[in-house]
Amino acid sequence: MKFFGPLFVWLVLFNISFAQTINTNGSGSNAIFTAVPFLTIAPDARSGAMGDAGVALSPTEFDTHWNPSKLAYIDDDNHISLSYSPWLRNIAPDANLAYLNYAKKIDERDAIGFSFCYFNLGKVNVYDPSETPLGSYQPNEFSLDGTLARKFGENLSLGVSARFIHSAIVSSNALLSGTGSHAGNAVAADISLFHKKPVVQWGREAQFSYGIDISNIGTKISYYDGGDKYFLPTNLRFGVADEINVDQLNTFTFTFDVNKLLVPTPPIRDANGNIIAGKDDNRSIVSGIFGSFSDAPGGFSEEIKEIAFSPGVEYMYNKEFALRTGYFYENPDKGDRRYLTVGAGYKYQDFGLDFSYLIASQSTSPLANTLRFTLRYSFSSRPKDPQ
Repeated sequence: MKFFGPLFVWLVLFNISFAQTINTNGSGSNAIFTAVPFLTIAPDARSGAMGDAGVALSPTEFDTHWNPSKLAYIDDDNHISLSYSPWLRNIAPDANLAYLNYAKKIDERDAIGFSFCYFNLGKVNVYDPSETPLGSYQPNEFSLDGTLARKFGENLSLGVSARFIHSAIVSSNALLSGTGSHAGNAVAADISLFHKKPVVQWGREAQFSYGIDISNIGTKISYYDGGDKYFLPTNLRFGVADEINVDQLNTFTFTFDVNKLLVPTPPIRDANGNIIAGKDDNRSIVSGIFGSFSDAPGGFSEEIKEIAFSPGVEYMYNKEFALRTGYFYENPDKGDRRYLTVGAGYKYQDFGLDFSYLIASQSTSPLANTLRFTLRYSFSSRPKDPQ
C-alpha cells in the first residue's frame, strides 16, 4: 500500500471490510459511507446465524446491541457472555471482533446491561510513494455501552443506551499518518421499544412480538485537527418475530428485520463539485437523520434501495438444542452485501454455546466464510430452592 495519506488507508480498510465501495464506473452505485461501521456488525452467533436479525427475537443479554428494551424480560438475575469472530481472514488474517457483555435483572420491571466491543483491524504496513517502508501500526476501535430497560405492563418495554466510541484507525506517529492526526472519539445513544403478545396459532400456543430500535444517535467523529467530521452509522431497525410452540419439545421462531441508515445519501456532483442531483450531505446530525428519508439523488426508488432485509428461522428442541438459518440482502447499489447464514446452539444448565457461519461467493464477497462463536453463562444471586 503506497502512502497517499492516512485517510486513504482508512477508506481502503473500511470499504474492503464491508464491501461497500462506491462504484465510479458509471453504473450509478451510490453506497452510503459512515465512520465506525463496526458498530453495525452482528456481535452474537445466534442472530448472526439468522441473517443478522435480532430486534424482535426472544430476549438475551445481547440486546444491548439489538434492542435494549428487551433486557426488561430476561430470565434469572445475571447473564454474562463473550462473542468472538475472526473478521475477513482472506484479506486481513489478524483482524477480529470481540464482544463482552453483562446483563442483570434488578427487579420485576427493570434491568441493566453493560457491553464492551473491540474491533482489531490487524497490522497495517505503510510505504512512501517510492515504496520505502515507513513503518507499521495496528488500528483498532472499541465501544463501551450502558443500558437501562423498563417494563410498562406485561407486554411493553422501553430501553435506552449510552455509548462511548473510540476509533484509533490512524497512527499517532506523524510520519505514518500526517500532522494533526489523532484518535476519533464520539458519544451516542440508542432508544428502543419492544412489544410481545401471547397468541394462539393453528391451535398451538405462540408469541408474536415486534421491536423498534434507533441506534448510534450521536456526535460526528474526526481524525485530524480541523479536518472533516463524519457521521456515525445511525440506524433504524424494525423487526417482527413469531415463536410457535409445536409441542412441549419443539419450537419454531420466524423473524424478519428491516434496516435503514439514518445518514445523508451522497449527492451526485459534476466535475467542479457542484450538486446536480440530491442534497448537500454536509449537514447537522438532526438534519441528517430526518433528511435521510428524502435526500437520495434517485428519489423514492433510490430510498427504497437503502433498506436492507433479514429473514431468519430458528428450530429449538427441548429449549436446549437449536438449528438456525437466515439471509441478509442489501441492494447492489447500496453495498451489495448478500449472504446466507447457518448456525447451531446448545444450552446445558446455565451454560450456552452458539456458532454461526456465513455463506457467500468468495469471488465477490470478502465476508465469505465468516465465523462467529458465543459463550454464555446465566446465574442467579438468589439462594436455590433445596427441592
